Amino acid sequence: MKNSLPLTGRRVAVTRAREQAPELTAKLLALGAEVLELPLISITKEVSKQDLADALLELGSYDWIVFTSANGVRYFFEEFNRLFDDIRSLGLLRIACVGPATAAAVRAFHLKVECMPATATGAALADALIETGSLDNAKVLVVTGNLNREELVEKLEAAMAIVDRLQVYKTEKADLSADPAAADFRAKGADAVLFASSSAVDSFADQAKALKLAKGAVTPLAGSIGPLTTATMKQRGLPVGFTAKESTLDSLVAALVKKIGA
Repeated sequence: MKNSLPLTGRRVAVTRAREQAPELTAKLLALGAEVLELPLISITKEVSKQDLADALLELGSYDWIVFTSANGVRYFFEEFNRLFDDIRSLGLLRIACVGPATAAAVRAFHLKVECMPATATGAALADALIETGSLDNAKVLVVTGNLNREELVEKLEAAMAIVDRLQVYKTEKADLSADPAAADFRAKGADAVLFASSSAVDSFADQAKALKLAKGAVTPLAGSIGPLTTATMKQRGLPVGFTAKESTLDSLVAALVKKIGA
């Protein structure tokens, strides 16, 4: 009898941070895949107490709060909930998100997302905010990580918004040179390797020596979660095997199944 799971017999490498890999791993295991976790990056909370205090004291004066990632949502609300006991302390803030995964993280707090671009990039988010016609002299709080691109802030400021940035997390490259998972990857390879961020792509490229496949190992197709990750893959010379239609894990998995599923 034919196995009905579409990824049975397929080996998939997941490059998310160790603490964030389980969600994607579970989705792949449910479809029959063998999963190898390669935590190419680490993500940790990092927020200046002074910057946080400044932002939260002025929360009522902001017109928009902008989230550039689900990580930003997570760490912002960890701090917010630590200091406030009522979500209504957000006041009349309007919320903008870079893409569907970030918006889903906001909606989990029963909050409305009023602006989200069709394409999940900072530049597209800036354009979508500009199109609302609400930015002239508006105060905007952009919640970011340490590696966020400047284009979003620059475009908002060019549209006459007053922009403050609040960094709430840090993304760093994880050294896999001595990691058993890297040795496993070198020896066997994989049918696919999935990238959910540009930082993971950069780490993969920077650690090419530690991840160089042995003779006879399976060369994986590389899958991207969205346009920014795809652009980084091209910049780093990594062939793009497939890209998710939406910047979500479910869409990435769907693209994988379409590409290599039974």
